[in-house]
Amino acid sequence: MFELYHHVLTVFLGFFAIMNPIANTAVFISLTGKEDRSSQIRVACRALIISFFIILVFSILGKAIFHLFGISLPALRIAGGILIFIVGYQMLHGSSSDMHKPRENEVSDISVSPLAVPILAGPGTIATAMNYSATGQVIEICITVVTFAVLCLITFLSFIFGQKMIRVLGESGLSIVTRLMGLILTVIGIQMLITGTFSAIKAFG
Repeated sequence: MFELYHHVLTVFLGFFAIMNPIANTAVFISLTGKEDRSSQIRVACRALIISFFIILVFSILGKAIFHLFGISLPALRIAGGILIFIVGYQMLHGSSSDMHKPRENEVSDISVSPLAVPILAGPGTIATAMNYSATGQVIEICITVVTFAVLCLITFLSFIFGQKMIRVLGESGLSIVTRLMGLILTVIGIQMLITGTFSAIKAFG
C-alpha cells in the first residue's frame, strides 16, 4: 500500500512540476486578458480537455507505440529523462522552457495552440505520461490518467482565479515557483535517466 501511495505522489509531483499551473496562469492571463469572463472559461475548458485526451491517448497506447516502433522501456526512460531534465534546467533559471513556448507568428485557436500544445501537453508532459504508464498495467495507466485529470482541474481553477493569484504572488513569487518546479523536474529527469541506464545495462549487458 505504501508503494502505491508513493507512486501516486511521484506521478502527481511529476505532472505538477512540468505543467506548473501557477506559472502557466500568467501565460493564460497574457493570452486571454482582453477576453470577458465567459470567453476565458471557454478557452480554459477547451485547452484542458484537449490536453487531457492527448495524455489519455499516449497513456493507453504507450505500450503499443513501443512495439510498433521497436522502442524499449529503458530507451524511453533515458530519452524522457534527458527531455525532462532540459525542461527543468531551463526553469531553474527562472524562465519557461522553450518547449512550452509558441512559435513566432503562430496564428491559431489559442486554446489549441499554444495553450493545449505545447504549454499543457508538450513533449515533456507526454514523455512523463508514457514513462509512468509504460508497463501497460491497468493500475499504472489509471493512476497516470486520474492524476493528470486532477492536475487539469487544479490548472482550470488556477486559470479562472489567476488574476487574484498573480497579484498576490507578484513577479518574484512566480519566479520562485518556477525555479522550485524546475528543481523537482531536474531531479525527476535524473532519476528517470539513472533508472533507464541501469535497466538498459541489465537487459543488454
